[in-house]
Amino acid sequence: MKYRHLIFGILSVTTVSVTLPLAAQSQTPVMMAESKCSDMHTESESLSIQIALEDFVRTHDADIGIAVITDRGDTVCMNNGRKYPMNSVMKLYQAMAVADVMQQRGHRLDSMITVSRKEMEEDTYSPMRDQYPKGDFRISIADLLKYSLQQSDNNACDILFHHVIGISETDRYIRNLGISGFAISASEADMHADTARVYENWNYPIAAAILINRLFTEPVFDSDQKGNENCENEHDNIGIGRRYDNIYQCFITETLNECTTGRNRLARPLLPTNAVIGHKTGTGFPSANGHPQGINDVGFVRLPNGRSYSIAVFVKSSRYDMEETERLIAEVSEIVWREVSGEQTE
Repeated sequence: MKYRHLIFGILSVTTVSVTLPLAAQSQTPVMMAESKCSDMHTESESLSIQIALEDFVRTHDADIGIAVITDRGDTVCMNNGRKYPMNSVMKLYQAMAVADVMQQRGHRLDSMITVSRKEMEEDTYSPMRDQYPKGDFRISIADLLKYSLQQSDNNACDILFHHVIGISETDRYIRNLGISGFAISASEADMHADTARVYENWNYPIAAAILINRLFTEPVFDSDQKGNENCENEHDNIGIGRRYDNIYQCFITETLNECTTGRNRLARPLLPTNAVIGHKTGTGFPSANGHPQGINDVGFVRLPNGRSYSIAVFVKSSRYDMEETERLIAEVSEIVWREVSGEQTE
């Protein structure tokens, strides 16, 4: 898909600037070479989204990075070109690398591995550890991915790094897809041992938006290898699903559609509608002053009217608590949903 791009407030050929809250005014201007949102486009829908998002960001004391890609190929960016810590959004990048290497090796996602007790870190978020407190159990790659993507299980993530594909190989795989503006160099255990290392896993918002958009709208993995089969997206009946001929891609998209974390973020304004969202959240450690270090959500939204869009929202340097910061993401999500769907605020 070719993307038409929009940045609001172009000052020159190479630099864009937006009005920011005080918390972010020390940042340097966004450089187009970094943002990948470089061509001015005046399509009314994109311009309307951009203006609404600019007004929203200006009035909140947090560094909010946003990227939106619509099904018409238009891209809207806000505060892009800044490095936002991925937190558990990194698990989306990892899942795609895991699926690719499993296919290349000819291994099925229901392949089993043995997890030892020493691999189950205690001081980390892990519903899987709660399910298997004694360790030394066998589990499928598919179930590890479900724990990692749907429940953001940190042990599941690191076990996939240990058993399937390493950190540097994950980074390299995503770059080989033609996506840049990110870095992955720390595991969950690394970040828990030294919380400063969360900044080693970062991305520009547009990188995450492009990645999830490709996952849901384009063939990503090879389609001619033994073991693949047609897999129809269960949401085709609302008019925007697509039929994949790759079981690995189908598995990841459907797993993201069933994500159980972050209900108060991107998904919140969509809950009363018949929209479907596949998404991955990220939550950072609390800062010294008790505010969240980074709260993120990246998703692909299908609307009942047949429209769709990808959206990435990254929040750092928030002066609000967790509940209020999540509300920021929900409000951004509602702005984009209303603009794309044509719904008006009552």
